[in-house]
Amino acid sequence: MLEIRGLNQFYGESHTLWDLEITVPEGECTVLMGRNGVGKTTLLQCVMGLLPIDSGEIVLEGKEISTLPAESRPRHGIGYVPQGRQIFSLLTVEENLQIGLPIRAKGDRMIPEYIYDLFPVLKEMLHRRGGDLSGGQQQQLAIARALVVNPRLLILDEPTEGIQPNIVQEIADIICKLNRELGLTVLLVEQKLPFARKVGDHFFLLDRGRAVAKGEMGQLNEQLIREYLTV
Repeated sequence: MLEIRGLNQFYGESHTLWDLEITVPEGECTVLMGRNGVGKTTLLQCVMGLLPIDSGEIVLEGKEISTLPAESRPRHGIGYVPQGRQIFSLLTVEENLQIGLPIRAKGDRMIPEYIYDLFPVLKEMLHRRGGDLSGGQQQQLAIARALVVNPRLLILDEPTEGIQPNIVQEIADIICKLNRELGLTVLLVEQKLPFARKVGDHFFLLDRGRAVAKGEMGQLNEQLIREYLTV
């Protein structure tokens, strides 16, 4: 589904991502992990075109997208939930969801009903402003907004950050349903190990901008956790 080949990225003179080789298999959930500051968010922003890359390729379903502008990437089937949610606080829930409708095919520009089935609280709060929602509700809105564009690949950057435990469990269940029942491919940055193990099929570990380990989720052992994840 998504292949990152030999990707290098710089902030000024600082080399932040080093020759990254990462594959996200179609129909599975891949979790990108590592301590704070190792380049996880930077990598997602490169995939979305929000940051330029110095060299390498980003290939989505066989098409090289590295040179495409950021605004065109959702049209190629990517839904993105950024770190910190970044919903529009002064717009209503419904207006936040409607932002993605122009990406959908003409004649199919309605908010899909299954989104309200996944997030019933949003249907109850359609006319409330996004800024009036709790943190957990805002995160659900951010995921729903990404789904409105009808993606084949869903990218989430730390969706559990600052979220109360009961909503974390709901988000895990929703990601599992999207991935395992609806066949949506998922690329996820996550720090919480129980969450990552529940939703993930595969993992990649980053350290100082380099991919240092990868495997099926069951292969994420205590040695790797101590070396690359424990603070």
